[in-house]
Amino acid sequence: MGPNDAYDLIVVGTGFGGSFFLHEYLRRAAPTARVLVLERGQRHAHAWHIRHYKETWAEAERQILNRAPAKPWRFELTFGGSSNCWWACTPRMLPEDFELRRRYGVGEDWPIGYDDLEAYYTQAEELMAVSGPDDGSPFPRSRPYPQPPHRLTEPDRLLKRAYPDQFFAMPSARARRTTPAGRPRCCASGVCHACPIDSKFTILNEMAGLYEDARVELRPKATVQAVEFAGDAATGVRYLQAGRERVARGELIALAANGLFNPHILLRSGLEHPALGRGLTEQTGLHAHVLLEGVNNFGGSTSLTGHGYMLYAGPHRARRAGALLETSNIPHLRPQRGRWLQYLRVKAIFEDLRRDDNRVAVSAEDPTRPEVHYAGRSAYTTEAIGALRSDLERALAPLPISRLKLDPRPNDTESHIIGTTVMGTDPARSVVDADLRHHRLRNVVVLGSSVFPTAAPANPTLTITALALRAARRLFVQER
Repeated sequence: MGPNDAYDLIVVGTGFGGSFFLHEYLRRAAPTARVLVLERGQRHAHAWHIRHYKETWAEAERQILNRAPAKPWRFELTFGGSSNCWWACTPRMLPEDFELRRRYGVGEDWPIGYDDLEAYYTQAEELMAVSGPDDGSPFPRSRPYPQPPHRLTEPDRLLKRAYPDQFFAMPSARARRTTPAGRPRCCASGVCHACPIDSKFTILNEMAGLYEDARVELRPKATVQAVEFAGDAATGVRYLQAGRERVARGELIALAANGLFNPHILLRSGLEHPALGRGLTEQTGLHAHVLLEGVNNFGGSTSLTGHGYMLYAGPHRARRAGALLETSNIPHLRPQRGRWLQYLRVKAIFEDLRRDDNRVAVSAEDPTRPEVHYAGRSAYTTEAIGALRSDLERALAPLPISRLKLDPRPNDTESHIIGTTVMGTDPARSVVDADLRHHRLRNVVVLGSSVFPTAAPANPTLTITALALRAARRLFVQER
């Protein structure tokens, strides 16, 4: 190790958690601050991602030991992480999502509430130029969305008339109009995992400038092995680059890999804890196919247009999972003459609870790769899936429906990895505190959805970014 390998901050990963944390840190850090960012993957242009996204997903899968291969975990190990392949849906969590135990006697309460995150939700929406509804909101808001809502389809408009306080244009980071950074208006082609025109927000198209800051050194193809520590303080990280093991020293470490690699790094560091690596979960999605009578779909201005909260909040969550409904504008013709457009696909996204037998471990076979065990979803979620047909028939009653068909089984993955470095107030039952600081190593911050105590129906990305902004801000507040 040379004399210049000592840093004020070391960030592990350049995805949502790492980049939004870095954004807020650089806003407040001294001009002399030194930051090292270690990225496991490489930096590629947008055009490269369009051509190679399938290989990227396959390569990511090879970096884990999946002991339940029927349950895939989709992510990218590249610069910008999974911002390169997300669908850019950005709802906030509801206030009650933070209080499941207190309100309904199930799951766990978060150590923070909605009000603690509201300002950071707003900041994250501004940074992503989120498009969202201007006719109300299912969650309290202090400011309007930075971009106007996407155009609804005719089925959406019928649902909006029937449920003015429960159905809204979907908040999304798929641009409704050209952003100041030059992202063009969404083309509504429905291939958002690899946006053909670079309309959706990614780290690459909106935040790559962070890594050009003179205070920041980015090292790609650097695989972090462990956190080095002495007593109750981290001293740096060990990582592999170009076949050599290296050590970087840091005053502050921010782990922002993902819910598989964050716990694996901590476990390999010798930081055993009853909750570490436990509780792996994600939401469960199931599609319904609706044949309409006399109403055409596919007039919206983006791929997914509507958000329905008819099955989300309320006392039923004491017995079974809530669900968020997504309506689709992705082109898919009905194979019937004269009724080509009279089709609507709806996805129900169910919350889930953490289970200890869903976990990440260090493998004796290959300790360099996370060993991932998944026994299944909770009974709480299974109960809600079983009731979906009757619930949907009621929720979609305002539409003229000739037939409603459910997929025979839920989706294999929602591409979210949640719950393996859980946050909480009790150091005996949680890995990090409300500010995402490791309970033992107070100069280690863990970022991303691995800290979530529950997997709410709402897509997690906006909450990941809001938590990262808050964690960085809290560092400077506590230092005063």
